[in-house]
Amino acid sequence: MKTLVVNFPLLALYLLMPWHDAGQDPGRFRIVPVFPDQAELDSANIDSDSELYRFIRFFLFLLPEEFSHHLSLEALKWLHRCKLSWLLRPKSERLPVSLFGLNFPNPVGLAAGLDKNGDYLDALGALGFGFVEIGTVTPKPQPGNPKPRLFRLPEHEAIINRMGFNNKGLDYVVERLKSRHYRGIVGVNIGKNYATPVTAALSDYLLCLRGVYAHADYVVINLSSPNTPGLRSLQFGESLHELLAALKKEQADLQEHYRKYVPLLVKISPDLEPADIEQIAAAFLLHGIDGVIATNTTIARGEALQGTAKGREAGGLSGAPLTAQATWVLTQLKRALAGKIPVIGVGGIMDGASGLAKLQAGATLLQIYTGFIYHGPALIAAIVEQLQTDRQNAASEAER
Repeated sequence: MKTLVVNFPLLALYLLMPWHDAGQDPGRFRIVPVFPDQAELDSANIDSDSELYRFIRFFLFLLPEEFSHHLSLEALKWLHRCKLSWLLRPKSERLPVSLFGLNFPNPVGLAAGLDKNGDYLDALGALGFGFVEIGTVTPKPQPGNPKPRLFRLPEHEAIINRMGFNNKGLDYVVERLKSRHYRGIVGVNIGKNYATPVTAALSDYLLCLRGVYAHADYVVINLSSPNTPGLRSLQFGESLHELLAALKKEQADLQEHYRKYVPLLVKISPDLEPADIEQIAAAFLLHGIDGVIATNTTIARGEALQGTAKGREAGGLSGAPLTAQATWVLTQLKRALAGKIPVIGVGGIMDGASGLAKLQAGATLLQIYTGFIYHGPALIAAIVEQLQTDRQNAASEAER
């Protein structure tokens, strides 16, 4: 009996390729994949939302969420190894941004959470992002929360997750950072282990900062995930001040040791009141935090989501339902910071218009996650194109 071994990423790619009969042997029928080159793909005029990605997404969304997540990333890695990442990478112009002493080729980055361990940095970096953020990383490996813990809500273009910082631990991630070929900008998002009491969280953040400092372009202190009990309490009061003071001191010590300054950012929650935002902003200004990422996922649910089975799942909600709240927090934060600390806007960026709205609200850079799941790499190009158009329109108006 013959055994058929199927490479699923290879099979998926074959199903997407045009085929022809090799015609060498009239007694046997052979099929051979025909891979188009970049020029042929450009001339095909595939629409900006990527017909190819929509086709792939249709089948991926038939699979369980977390299995689909890992299958997609493995397929991207396989494409990259075969030098075929351009099949999914849209044609996009550069839109350089300088921030934190770094030069970003465009302002659209990948938010933390998709690649928790840096296993797919090279593949994701080849898709056209201006920067890639990995994590959240904790000192020790941990499995995260019990499954199922990831839920799609396609009718709302949303995702609910309660992953719980599942990752392979600091040592593993450092090795992945050392071995990467991607030379673009990489941020590392750090957190505390589930088993570490909130009162001892600082030790975990210090361990992570020391471990990744030499290998990251910037580091993000994640205080806002709703999926680690007690974590969000670190955003407030003396807990926040003590944490920031100690991490900034460690940053200064590491700068002296490595002769390299790595910016320190904080990622905040969207579930904040105006008074909370004022107090948090004051703490960031006092301690000289380099940047803020606004925002993480929300625990809030609108009426439309509460009426669905998956909408009632516990965890952080991301995607289109988060757009308005995340942008409101960004606006309030930018005002409270008085333009003294730059902000990266994230949360509900699903198209070019919502990306532009984040910049108009005060963001300097953007990050996408759920929008990337629903619209693929074409979303990067769509946002960059929208920003370029807005910039050109502004220049035309100024000349009048």
